[in-house]
Amino acid sequence: MKFGVFLPNGSNGYIPSAASPVYEPTYQHNLDISLAAEKHGLDFVLSMMKFRGFGGDTGYWDGCMESFTLMAGLAAATDRIGLFPSISILSQHPAVVARMVATIDDISGGRCGLNIVTGWNRPEYTQMGMWPGDEHYQNRYDYAAEYVQILQALWRDGRASWEGNYFKLDDCSVLPRPQREIPLVCAGASPAGRQFVARYADHQFVLTSEDNLVTSVQDIRDKAGATGREVGIYALFHLVVADSDEQARADVDAIIAGADQGAIANILASADLDTNKGGTADQLKAALNQDVEAGNMAFMGIPVIYGAPDTVARRIEGIVARTGIDGMLFSWPDFVSGIERFGSEVLPGLKV
Repeated sequence: MKFGVFLPNGSNGYIPSAASPVYEPTYQHNLDISLAAEKHGLDFVLSMMKFRGFGGDTGYWDGCMESFTLMAGLAAATDRIGLFPSISILSQHPAVVARMVATIDDISGGRCGLNIVTGWNRPEYTQMGMWPGDEHYQNRYDYAAEYVQILQALWRDGRASWEGNYFKLDDCSVLPRPQREIPLVCAGASPAGRQFVARYADHQFVLTSEDNLVTSVQDIRDKAGATGREVGIYALFHLVVADSDEQARADVDAIIAGADQGAIANILASADLDTNKGGTADQLKAALNQDVEAGNMAFMGIPVIYGAPDTVARRIEGIVARTGIDGMLFSWPDFVSGIERFGSEVLPGLKV
């Protein structure tokens, strides 16, 4: 089992609630988190990328540190932990991204991967004149397939020519090349997204309930196996650890009671524009009425594991045993103290 951290490089992390810490993202905060994760033996950190937030009373995600710049800084300041920046593929050309990843991989001594984000939140891109039209909702994984093939060709050969539906390259050079194969991850959840993951990704990050996770894991493994590939599957969870189960539940209930309804309404309004059924946007809309174990919108639709340290450890073991996942990606209301508690009180008792 591998464990990672979903870095809070956007305002307030991944909880749109006034009852969770409200803050602007900083490099120092993300560095402190990464060093704590490295100290306790966690395996990787992943930063997201958002170009426009959702406002509300808490200014949810209104500030966001640029993912590649942040990860380059963390690469120089850490020694062991894996680093995954995120590329919103509408925002930058694959040749530019290939060069940035190769640079971070060199800085880190071979620890950089890449998270592929196809882009469902139209207002992020319309503000910059970069939205290609609403056909992108349906075509985005075709676009992503070209994007990834170009990345892989440039990393493999240092140069590539390409003529496709979305990109044209004329003997494009990207040197120096990375000295290893760069691992790719994607959180594609729709039918097209899962097919993309099975074909191109080394890992999938899954945001769904435990019940859905069982079938999702098997589906990805079947699809990847059909093409002779293997895909590692990592499930995303919030952790709320307290001295007792009752205190953890009280903390969870307070977050729900303090949910930023304005930010949530803006998130759902953007999600409602997405015509690609079964993907992240549909999951966010469904989360409005879900309990916290399945992923309530006060927690950005991410399922919550909560309780005293031993309760949390047993819950993680149960999820792993039932679903067969390869790892977990975590968020906390307070990241540094959350990682310290996870590393010192939960991890030592885990049997996975």
